[in-house]
Amino acid sequence: MEAGEQAGSRPARGSAAAFGVPEQRSAGWAAAPVPAPERSRGEHTHSEPPAPRAAVRGTVERTSVRGQVLDALRAALVSGELAPGEVYSAPALGERFGVSATPVREAMQQLAGEGAVEVVPNRGFRVAERTARERAELAEVRGLIEAPVVLRLARTLPTGRWAAVRTRADDTVAAAASGDRARYADADRAFHRAVLSLAGNEQLVRIADDLRRRVVWAGCDLAADAAQHVALLDALEAQNLGAVNLLVREHFGTSSPSGD
Repeated sequence: MEAGEQAGSRPARGSAAAFGVPEQRSAGWAAAPVPAPERSRGEHTHSEPPAPRAAVRGTVERTSVRGQVLDALRAALVSGELAPGEVYSAPALGERFGVSATPVREAMQQLAGEGAVEVVPNRGFRVAERTARERAELAEVRGLIEAPVVLRLARTLPTGRWAAVRTRADDTVAAAASGDRARYADADRAFHRAVLSLAGNEQLVRIADDLRRRVVWAGCDLAADAAQHVALLDALEAQNLGAVNLLVREHFGTSSPSGD
């Protein structure tokens, strides 16, 4: 992190603003100060006072901060700002974000449950490293869940219903053009959620969305992936079942990128 940036310049790498988390001194945070950074067992705690007991309002605002930190961490993982194999402590990340260690630790615990990081006792959290086999296995599972649903919808859904998904497909194209992997990951998940939601199965949407959070986009051709979304939607609207079958195999099959 570089000091002495001029006002209006790009946030320093690793700063709270760079991760999308507001600084504590910003107007939105002044009314409810974030508690001082805490340490988990095994982390240095000398000379630090105990964290104050949270009031009801403080609990609600801490939940909001935790959500912001979770979103920022996910974006940092997708972009590579948090590198695979590296270990990060909650207090250190809290300092980088300009928040206490508590919401960082809570967000990291949730990411650990999703398989994005793993807990390293007395040290913090290690960013998961996906092997080629793990990527292929995840792609296969996503295909087994999503592809049959898309093929069934192609046969049964009125063609007019697909128009609601067009904006989501266009969003993936715009995100791919930006080159921002975190933005693309969000747009891709939104597209697939929109498609699967047409089946009316909320559990299916939730499970598929959880799996898509594990996609590794590094090295993937974002433009090609987005183009498949548009081509698939075109075929679905035209009720071209032959093209739909071909595109579904390409998008979810073993020949597609790990982040299909």
